[in-house]
Amino acid sequence: MPALKRRRLGRTGLIVAELGLGAMDTPESPEGPDTLRAALDLGIDFVDTAREYAGSEFMIGQEVRARGGARFHIATKTFSHTIAGSQRDVDRSLGMLGVERIDLYQLHDISTPAAWDEAMGEDGALEGLLVAQYRGLIGHIGVSTHDLEIGRRAIESGAFDTVMLEYSAFAPESAPLIELAAERDVGVIVMRPVGGSGRTSVMRTRLAEGSAGALTPANLLRYVLSHPGVSVAIPGARHPSRIHENVATATSYEPMDEAERRALEAEAARLY
Repeated sequence: MPALKRRRLGRTGLIVAELGLGAMDTPESPEGPDTLRAALDLGIDFVDTAREYAGSEFMIGQEVRARGGARFHIATKTFSHTIAGSQRDVDRSLGMLGVERIDLYQLHDISTPAAWDEAMGEDGALEGLLVAQYRGLIGHIGVSTHDLEIGRRAIESGAFDTVMLEYSAFAPESAPLIELAAERDVGVIVMRPVGGSGRTSVMRTRLAEGSAGALTPANLLRYVLSHPGVSVAIPGARHPSRIHENVATATSYEPMDEAERRALEAEAARLY
């Protein structure tokens, strides 16, 4: 199988496989550890988690220890909006993951003006991450958001090395922010690249019935990876089979042209 293509994660300078793993739900399956191992063995080297994703940091830490160290890039997140809370989360993540330094630590779900003001203010969570960065405990600082205006603020602020956005044929409105991030050399991590929110289950049911049309997980992943401003897409996976499917797509896809992208957006709008 061909190797996964690699992209630069913005100003972090990290070069990562363009297909990553979102490990939020991975521990919910008995196959979770096997899923993580399959991802790493097939060349995925960017794994995203968070302090509050039940069992996720623990599962990743077990694999780090089994491999004799983190030979892949780990990104995790704090839900805290305070300086003390974010520093405490960094310390807990380090212990749980079994590493001395975490590549990327993110403010999680900063999606309202109030959350932005809290996290960015005096004694806010960003200050805590800056302290952790100064201490050498984390390499880079990012933010995740579900709000386009907050995403724009984050990119334009200059405070973040990466931004995590929802982008897919279901959420094409994020494209201008991805282009802005590329201009500012901010790495773009795409969450929910194949739909999320139950859409994937509906599509797989349609696939089994032979009625999916163009709206398939493989085409949705192609859609996201066709955008040159995307640094890494992180579809979630609970089972090794999903990893194999995603890797097969990512190692063989042809970029979509504009007509294909618009057609897929139209199909997605009809589904959801």
